[in-house]
Amino acid sequence: MIKLHRFALSGHAHRAELFLSLLGLDYSLVDVDLKNGEQKTDKFLKMNPFGQVPVLDDNGVIISDSNAILIYLAKKYDDGHWLPEDPLASAKTQQWLSIAAGPISSGPATARLITLFGANYNADEVIQRSNELLTVIDSELNGNSFLLGDGPTIADVAAYSYIAHAPEGNVSLAPHKNILSWLKRVESLKGFIAMQSSKVGLAA
Repeated sequence: MIKLHRFALSGHAHRAELFLSLLGLDYSLVDVDLKNGEQKTDKFLKMNPFGQVPVLDDNGVIISDSNAILIYLAKKYDDGHWLPEDPLASAKTQQWLSIAAGPISSGPATARLITLFGANYNADEVIQRSNELLTVIDSELNGNSFLLGDGPTIADVAAYSYIAHAPEGNVSLAPHKNILSWLKRVESLKGFIAMQSSKVGLAA
């Protein structure tokens, strides 16, 4: 049985859980008590020395980092639908994984950290950065159903969670019509599961 060690409010953990569900795999969830420092215990650090969730345990094969988990699952359990082998499409997928790990993390994800966990960042700067990023992503989606075109890939899985929950960080999605349509298309995929919502920010 595949086990996913996660924190329910983590978008990084959600993207891994979402992909497990989209693939139709059997898995169990193991909640990690971040508040009380479970991720820093010796037992957890043996799985991930960086002390972060999520961590995937695929019958003894341990993979940490949410984007690495997406690649592993796509390579092992999919036929190339979610992670294209074509050189250009593969490169574009990697580009979006980098955007998820960089600008999305420092934008909408960080904005949400401020309202949800009281993280010490300049909210105005983070919101402005998020709005600029979402404007670019909205433009990229113009005429496309998904980030790489007509079909979903792990790029969409990696980007979805924190963008969908951007309003929790006081980042409005209302100006971004293409993103709103894209979110609905992701949410209509067979196997989709939502991340736990929080009544903070614009979502309060």
